[in-house]
Order: sequence, then C-alpha cells, then structure tokens
Amino acid sequence: MDNKKKNFRILAISLVLCLISMIGASAVQTSGGRVEIKDLRWETPSGHLMSALLFIPENATKDTPAPAIITSHGWYNNREMQDLNYVEYSRRGYVVMSIDMYGHGNSDAVTPEEWENRGTGMYDAVELMSSLPYVDKTRIGVTGHSNGARAANWSIKDDNLKEKDEQLISAVLLIGNDAMYTNDPGEPLYWAFRTDEQEYDNVYGNRDVGIIAAQYDEFFFRSKTENGGYTVPRDYLKTEYAQSFLNFGVDPKVEGETRTSETIYKQEVDGETSSRVIYNPAQIHPWNHFSAKCASYGIEFFEDAFGAPNPISSSSQIWQFKVLFNLIGLIGFIMFIVSFTKAMLYTRAFESLRASEEVTIAPAPAAEGKAWFWGGLIVSTIISGFTYIKLFNATMSSIPSFFPQEPVYFIGIWSAVMGVVTLLIMLLSYKLYGKKQGVDLHENGVAISSKNLLKTIGLSLIVVVVSFALVFIADYFFKTDFRIWVIAIKAFTPDKIAITLRYLPLFLIFYIANSMSVNSFNYVSIGKKEWMNTAVLALFNGLSAIVIVAMQYITFFKTGDVFFKSISTIAEIWLFPIVVILPLAAVVSRKIYRATNNPYLAGIINAIVVTLMTCTNTLTQL
Repeated sequence: MDNKKKNFRILAISLVLCLISMIGASAVQTSGGRVEIKDLRWETPSGHLMSALLFIPENATKDTPAPAIITSHGWYNNREMQDLNYVEYSRRGYVVMSIDMYGHGNSDAVTPEEWENRGTGMYDAVELMSSLPYVDKTRIGVTGHSNGARAANWSIKDDNLKEKDEQLISAVLLIGNDAMYTNDPGEPLYWAFRTDEQEYDNVYGNRDVGIIAAQYDEFFFRSKTENGGYTVPRDYLKTEYAQSFLNFGVDPKVEGETRTSETIYKQEVDGETSSRVIYNPAQIHPWNHFSAKCASYGIEFFEDAFGAPNPISSSSQIWQFKVLFNLIGLIGFIMFIVSFTKAMLYTRAFESLRASEEVTIAPAPAAEGKAWFWGGLIVSTIISGFTYIKLFNATMSSIPSFFPQEPVYFIGIWSAVMGVVTLLIMLLSYKLYGKKQGVDLHENGVAISSKNLLKTIGLSLIVVVVSFALVFIADYFFKTDFRIWVIAIKAFTPDKIAITLRYLPLFLIFYIANSMSVNSFNYVSIGKKEWMNTAVLALFNGLSAIVIVAMQYITFFKTGDVFFKSISTIAEIWLFPIVVILPLAAVVSRKIYRATNNPYLAGIINAIVVTLMTCTNTLTQL
C-alpha cells in the first residue's frame, strides 16, 4: 500500500475513533439515555454569565422531585473535570449541576476581589437549582474539589446569612480542602492556622458535612505545631482541627473523643440529626477527581445524607468507561491532526510542501557528532529543569495585566526561554560541527522560501481549525470532549481565541525550535531501529519534567512532605500534562516532518494546539 492510501486509511480510522468516543461517552454520561443533559448559560444575581451542565434523571419530575447536588472543579479546571461525580450521582437519581466557576470554562471572568462573592458562582447555582420544579428543595447538597471545596465553604457563608427556614444547603462534601474550623470570618484559608483569638466552632450548623482529605495533599490539611513547624497531611486525623470537626466544633483539648476516618458520626444539632465524616485516602491532591475511591466516598456520603432515589452500590461505577471513550477520542484527535495534515499535502494548494520522497534517517554520528547529539540533549534537559524551578517565583511575582492567565504566562515564559536555549544549541552545533560535516540547511528543511513559509502558516491554521471542528461537533451534539485526567481538548468560547493569541508567540518560539531540533538536527540512527531515535528524543523532551515530578513525589511519599519547598507546589502539578505533551509533540512533529522535510509545519501546529488547550483549561481573571 502506498503512503497516500495508507494515510487516508489512518485518516478514516481517526474519524471513526472520534465518533466512537462521542457516542460512547454520551451513552455513559446519560446512563443509556435515562439522564437528560442541558448545557446552561444564565445571568446570575452576581451580574455575571454562569455556565454549567445540568443532569436530570428520569425519576426527577414535578410530582416526584429528587435531591440535588451542585459540584465544582478546582482552580485551573472546568466543569467537565467533575465527570466521575456527575455520572455516578445522576445515575443514582440525583439532579446534578456541574458548574464552571467564574473565570473558568464558559463562565465570565471576574476580578480577584469578586472570587469569594456568592461562592465563586456556586451559590448562584444553588439558588437556580432550588427554583427547578423537579428538585427537592429540602435536600440540596454542594461539593467541590480543591478551590471548588472552598467555593462550597463560601456558599455556606452566604447560606448562613439567610433565615434558618430559608437556607438552601443541607449537605456539604469538601474534597481536597480544609473545612471552616473556627468562628474566624476569614476562613476558609489555604492552611488552617488558628490564633489564640479564634475559637473552634460548628459553622455548618445541622448540615451533614464530610471531608475527603488525601494523605499526600500538596496544599491543605496542615497546621502549625508548638515548635513552629507544620504537620504533614497524612497526620491530619491527629490534629485538633480534624478532631474538632468530627466532634461538631468543640475544642478537643476540653471535650469530645478521639475519632477516626471513614466513620459517619451523628449528633443532634438544632433539633435535627447531623453527621460528620472524614475520609483519608492515600493519594495526592489531583488524583481526588480521578479516583474510584473518592467517587465511592461521595456516593456513600450523599446516600447517607439524602437517600439515593436509585440506590446502587458505591463499588458499581461506570465513569471509568466515559474516561476510556474520552481517551479514544483524544487518540483519534491526535491521529487526525497528523493524517489530515498529510492528506492536505496531496491538494493542489499545498502539494509543494510535500517532500519528493519520505525523509529518511541520517547515519549515526561519529565520535564528535555523538558528543554534540547526547551533550545537546543532556544540557538542554538540565537547563530546562533548572529554569523551570528558578523562573517560577520570578515570573509569578509580577505578571503584566496584558496576560490574564497566570499559569499560561509562566509556562509560556519557560517555553520561550527553552526555545531560545534550543536555538542557541543548534546554532553552536551547526557552526562548530555540522557545517564542517556538510550539513545543508536547505536539505534538512531549516532554510525555507517565503512562499512555502506562507503556505506552511496557512496549512497550520487549516489543520487546527478543522481538527477543533471535531471537538465542537462532540460538544454540540453529544456534550462530550476529548480528554484524559489533566489533559483536555475541549470546546471554548470566542474570547479564548483572543487570549490564545496573546500567549501564542511564546509557545511558537519553543515548538518551532523543538521541531527543528528533533528533526533537522537530531534525526540520526540510534541502535538498529529507526523508531529508537524518535523514542529517545521524545523521552528527552519530557525528561526534565519527569525528574522534577519524581523528586517531588518520591520525597513526599517517603517523608510525608514535598521536596520543593521554595516554590508553590502548583508548579509541579502544572508539569503533569507536560510530561505527556512534550514527548507527544516530538512524535507528532517527526511524523509530519518525514512527509514534508519541513520542521516549521509541525512546530506551528503543535504550538497552536497546545496554547489553545492550555488557555481553555485554566483560570482567567480580570
């Protein structure tokens, strides 16, 4: 089979995979058609546009109203990240609303001063839920992960401002964030540091309240010790805060009993039976929203609080199938990018970009060449890891107002720095070694005509637009997207395009330089198989991120605390998707380069896709 036929077959397979993903994920999240899904946009009392997915099971009617749960993602995420919760709760008969907090997903961005207002949008969602005729207004719960849990705490504050008989929230499950332990109006804080002026208190009243506190949570469940140090999260159950919470707000030094995890404790509060429980899984903070154990805890908690209209064992979970179908779509999406790019090379408009014959691997370098090859990879890896750690505090301390997304700014600056470093290493390699060896910049694709460069840019834009059309089809017709855990390709609102354009130059510097390095300068024989070169370069692309993450978490699991204490632990978590994206970028660029002998085409495509993905899955602030 010739390359053209083979490529069109792969293109067809990629489309089939995307379609399987859309249909399969939709079937799972609708419980085979028994749950209706609505994509909501509404103007809230806060004066902002709010976005949410609403899941209405068939048992929820005006005559038989069902209990309801509002669920929220954490900072730098979006409503689809809560799929394990909305799939499992809705199939058990709860009406579920998964929100985009303000500044996330499709909801309006707000100023930092407005974040606390009405639970960052969660309390607006609570009020909307209470107005629905098929919702039991006496059984409305809130839950959220990380800062979604903080939004739940803020919502409790708003709810407490109402008269007792007008309060709307009757159950709260906090995932990956501390409770409000004292009467301090400034709570909830990132860490629970109680002063002598503060007193333990039951802020939640007679609501049912639970906490999922990971033993290796990077952010929360720490408190000051008498010697000025801090407890580690795996010892959270031993702290006064945890014991006060489980004993309904008493001072554990004065009264109460020592209580343990995974036991639902009951007590009468204001004439009603209320519950408290702490779940303490041995996992990290980001794993909470990708965990069967956490899903099980949530199912058990809300069944105890409300009773499930459709009781199903907590061990019977299907959200993993949605994850599988989403992953199939992600694979199909990546295959589509490569195969569609190659298919366009057979059109009259772009045929001049197609290599006359597939680019073949160069011979293995000699002794000095090996030094440049391996030395360049090792040096760039060391610089990459060093600059990632050193740039964080310097970059995050002063972000120009032109850039409304903090994490994208930091990752973008780091990417641009590494792009420049890569260009310098290639320049030195060429000047001091390659040129003497007869390396021709025209032959390896570095030198390109202005006409072909314009065509390269045009084809890159066409590929990205058509590829993301698949994502918008999935969103519009099936309410799905393509993702796996922290890597997500999703539909977005038009404002994200303008935001993406602000950051794109930073990512272009890196991904174009990286594609040149991977293909034009380092496509040489290693071992007996051609794929070994691709594998080595893919590994080195992500090696610094892998090392940093390994250092952080090996230390965390051994000692109970993180390795890198000089920077925020969010910096290491931001590396999770990068560990996959950078090696994958090397593979994608290699496949396109072999068909084009053009390092710029894949570099531009990778830069646009990664920037769009990053800008549409994070926090935007005014």
